[in-house]
Amino acid sequence: MKTLIASGIAAAALVSAASADVTFTFTNQVWTGFNFTEAYAAGSLTGTLTGATVNATLNASTNYTYADDLCVYVAPSPLALGGLLQCGGFSNLSAGQRYSWANGGSDAPGTPVTGTVNFTTGINMAANPTQSIWIGNGYGAAGTSGTWTGTITLRGVSAVPAPGAIALLGLAGFCSRRRRA
Repeated sequence: MKTLIASGIAAAALVSAASADVTFTFTNQVWTGFNFTEAYAAGSLTGTLTGATVNATLNASTNYTYADDLCVYVAPSPLALGGLLQCGGFSNLSAGQRYSWANGGSDAPGTPVTGTVNFTTGINMAANPTQSIWIGNGYGAAGTSGTWTGTITLRGVSAVPAPGAIALLGLAGFCSRRRRA
């Protein structure tokens, strides 16, 4: 019986490790120029960030914000220039690594931005515990804004379970034990 439980736990751990990705979803989200949302605070992700997949549509644009200005930025809080990584966005945030989306170079409403970018150097979240993941408008000109709907999936990372979830798992294990005669 113990072997069966142990093998079940090992299988569950393997499956969760194999599907280590988190997805940030947004609907009619407006970001003005260089405006970002802290999608994942420092310490809230584990693993190594190896890439990002975008599947979004630009719903509206002001002053030449393009679909591919949708940006993933890895930097500490409070937000500042010189982060570890920038993916997307016309304006340079002086990140250590900088990538562009393969499409989305238009400000016309309905323009999609889709695809996956694999990072040359992954970012180990445990080795960089002060880094947050920011998502927003990477075009910093005055008076700009974009409205997007879609998802961005961060590859290679998982959300850190809340302490309450870990406690519930421990309680479930404790309650499932049976006394043998």
